[in-house]
Amino acid sequence: MKNPFLAAIGAAGLSLACGIAPGEARPVSYPGGVTVMQRNTGDFSSLHVHYSPTFRSSVGLYAERNWDEDVQFAGLQANRLLKRWNAPKSQGNLYLKLGAGAADPFGEDGARRAGFVEIAADWETRRWFTSYEVRASDFGGDASVRQWARIGVAPYVGEYGDLHTWAMVQLQHAPEAGEPVTATPLLRFFYGVQLMEVGYTPQTEEFLFNYVIRF
Repeated sequence: MKNPFLAAIGAAGLSLACGIAPGEARPVSYPGGVTVMQRNTGDFSSLHVHYSPTFRSSVGLYAERNWDEDVQFAGLQANRLLKRWNAPKSQGNLYLKLGAGAADPFGEDGARRAGFVEIAADWETRRWFTSYEVRASDFGGDASVRQWARIGVAPYVGEYGDLHTWAMVQLQHAPEAGEPVTATPLLRFFYGVQLMEVGYTPQTEEFLFNYVIRF
């Protein structure tokens, strides 16, 4: 049987993802802010709900169902803003993300201790956006390293309160996957406290859908 704790987290994640609407896709909010981040790719689906006690840190629940690695994970994730660079017309950020919990490989009984560490960086202006992430994970003995990079441009520069749109390309490197390198064109829409991303990966014929809400 699957671990009941993992099953409950997964069910709660699915209901939250379907029932609410998103802010910025950053892992740290303003002091006292609560953020729900839901991510779907062809490889995995995840839900991260976190609270930010300060503008530099956040902590919350993280659940992931990973079909590529045949495992599901649930636990705690802590995020830390290591450095922020502010310029008159741009901003850069460097984040550390740490996760610890239990992993339940598909087809096996019992959960195992698991965790991950991730470094994420981004730089943006009102017109351009770039980001890079690298994650090393060990989900119950199944260790892996993955990388993501993005570049995007806004076709127009909106004012405060407008619907903001970006056209982006995401590159992913996952050495253990059937397609180790993939490219995903996507669109990002940001309005108020809500953010949504939709894309498609031609190499694997899979859709991407990410959704964030910030309270």
